[in-house]
Amino acid sequence: MSYTIFGRAIKNEYLALGTFGVTFGGAYLATRGGSKTAQAKPVTVQQAKETVPINAGSSEEEQFILNFIKEAEKESAGSATSH
Repeated sequence: MSYTIFGRAIKNEYLALGTFGVTFGGAYLATRGGSKTAQAKPVTVQQAKETVPINAGSSEEEQFILNFIKEAEKESAGSATSH
């Protein structure tokens, strides 16, 4: 059996192969990942601190965030040495 597409007879086998090719080709292209040179990630914690902005609404909020980060770093440094 065949179908008439744009005035031409196309066999079922070719339609099936075309469907498989488009499906698996699209899945391959969608899952292969992005380019590796898109953006360089910070290597150290200090570089990460410098590159990540603190979006605070006020100076009090910014100080609260900075104090929270300092306390969290102290706790993580203390727990890392106790193990």
